Amino acid sequence: MTRILAFETSTSTGTVALISERESPCVVTQRTIEGTTGHASAILPMAYSILTEHNLTQKDLTAVAFGQGPGAFTGVRVACGVAQGIALALDIPVIQIGALPAVALQAASRHPDSLLYVALDARMEEVYFGVYARSAAAELVVVQPPVLLAAADVLLYAEQRQHVWRDRFPGVSSVALVGEGWSVVQNHLAAKLLPAHWIVDDLQARPNAGAVATLALQAWKDGQTFLPEHAAPLYLRDKVAFTTLERARGDGGNPRAQPPGAAALLPMLRADLSEVVALEAAVQSFPWTLKNFEDALEAGYEAWVLRTEDGLKGFAITMLAPDVAHLLVIAVARDAQRRGYGHQLLEHTTRLARSAGTEGIVLEVRPSNASALAFYRSEGFVQIGVRRDYYPAAKGLREDALILKKSFDH
Repeated sequence: MTRILAFETSTSTGTVALISERESPCVVTQRTIEGTTGHASAILPMAYSILTEHNLTQKDLTAVAFGQGPGAFTGVRVACGVAQGIALALDIPVIQIGALPAVALQAASRHPDSLLYVALDARMEEVYFGVYARSAAAELVVVQPPVLLAAADVLLYAEQRQHVWRDRFPGVSSVALVGEGWSVVQNHLAAKLLPAHWIVDDLQARPNAGAVATLALQAWKDGQTFLPEHAAPLYLRDKVAFTTLERARGDGGNPRAQPPGAAALLPMLRADLSEVVALEAAVQSFPWTLKNFEDALEAGYEAWVLRTEDGLKGFAITMLAPDVAHLLVIAVARDAQRRGYGHQLLEHTTRLARSAGTEGIVLEVRPSNASALAFYRSEGFVQIGVRRDYYPAAKGLREDALILKKSFDH
């Protein structure tokens, strides 16, 4: 019997849920508390109430899950802290589930052949936006990872990227809008109408613990768990409070989504590999092979590509270890360099590494690669060591690798 207790407090609606699975269909029990305060004091009694209802104790739990955001700064930390405390006390793993996929799941069964455009209110006339779809196995798939957008830019952002998203799911016939953030977006549409093939599903939807628990059960089966001390909220804003002047400049969050027209950041698929291998061969003297990339995807490494209307612009692959993230390979097309794509890839890698609870990112680079060294140093990397004769070089020789690290201040 698998039993997972889940907490979701990233909005003013706080929820706790228990999911239980044996051979029969899953059973989900959920409790809710409304209001902008009181989550911290109420969620543990609600959790104990659910366990008591099912004649269970904390020791009967397999894992504990929490909604990691993005969302209310304090609320996300409440769920994370409670989940960590329970997991540490019981010596069980933690599972972290994003707020946007928790909302997408609520609409996925109603729109199995649609792209799910999820928007959540981020305040200050901004929204958290992401795109999801259902796979052939009926599992939720990330099409566009969460970004922070000005509400006025969402429609243009989606229109300029939807062909890239649709290319990955050619069977989709429509778009379904879900999430409370769409109410904020609609305030900025004025006379502009939504495209005809966009279906308005639920403009009040928020993440809830029942959806977190359901996604957590799949994550448990896929081995996507964390040690309690490595659990961490997902922030799309590193800064919470902004002055009037900063808001006027558009400094509503950090990091922010790139302006409309910039490259779309997407999970790397096998369908991308022919272009990825070609790009790698064009910029590296001793490039990765097709087999190297296939092995990386098979191993489940974090593999991402950047695409525009003109094609592939760059990619990055990262291995997330318990203590540190290892950036294995990163590349930007020659005709797209010095346009911020490398920074965008590294920024996303940093976000992934922070979310996984690692202490930083390490990578290797050739001492002869002066431009790469300058780029990494500008991004906060410092040298921590040397690997002798690490890289193949011309005429059968070998070249050292400098080991660089970017440490996080948790």
